[in-house]
Amino acid sequence: MAVILDGKAFAARLRARVAEAVAGMAGQGVTPGLAVVLVGTDPASEVYVRSKGRATREAGMQSFEHRLPADTPASELMALVARLNADPAVHGILVQLPLPAHLDAAAVIAAIDPAKDVDGFHISNVGLLATGQKALVPCTPLGCLMLLRGHHGSLAGAEAVVLGRSNIVGKPMAQLLLGADCTVTIAHSKSRDLAGICRRADILVAAVGRPQMVPGDWVQPGATVIDVGINRVTDAQGAGRLVGDVDFASAEAVAGAITPVPGGVGPMTIACLLANTVTAAARAHDLPEPERLGL
Repeated sequence: MAVILDGKAFAARLRARVAEAVAGMAGQGVTPGLAVVLVGTDPASEVYVRSKGRATREAGMQSFEHRLPADTPASELMALVARLNADPAVHGILVQLPLPAHLDAAAVIAAIDPAKDVDGFHISNVGLLATGQKALVPCTPLGCLMLLRGHHGSLAGAEAVVLGRSNIVGKPMAQLLLGADCTVTIAHSKSRDLAGICRRADILVAAVGRPQMVPGDWVQPGATVIDVGINRVTDAQGAGRLVGDVDFASAEAVAGAITPVPGGVGPMTIACLLANTVTAAARAHDLPEPERLGL
């Protein structure tokens, strides 16, 4: 049976290190601040925003929440982003996605100061990551990399397959694995012989958003499986539950290590958001970046 990679426990340790770093910065007159903008009342987004605000405050940071109605015009949202860019108390800005259909998410992300882009979605941070320079890195793939390093130590030479090519997870995950000296393949819906590609992987990262798409016989015996998917499904009795992109039961029997859903990658995302905000605050005030965050 596979080792279960406990993202909840790992994230708790990371949040504790973040709190230590925040306390140290307070002694130098700096309190990191994270601003979260929510447009509309998407239920899942509401849950995420509440979780982020609570975690931010628990770490000793300032939390600024801005809730706007669903029909907010683009000009009003852009004006808010501009005010947050100019506010010295705000070191990180996160505009919760998805946005209502009349708003251009790409334009909103482009309007965020790259130095405050703690989601790591701005084209400047994307380019810095791709060229191996200092960037604010998207939180979910960063959390995946931390889990992998926590389990394996060095990843050098490993054959890694990233299943999915989104800008939020797949592409930055591949860049991070390249930076960790893996041999990386990106597979997607148009790839030929997906099963064969996945079976080559020492490290398999599934990020496609399709419930239990990856069965155990796609997994190389002993491989490490990182399941990024969070999908709600309903069983024959009408009860809902969360599952990943990997069929956990069959994969667990083959893999060497695997993340569960829930409790795997999910908790790491918010912890890495806090860590990115601390990093942004340190850079803004020319303070040493906390070494123990593992970024």
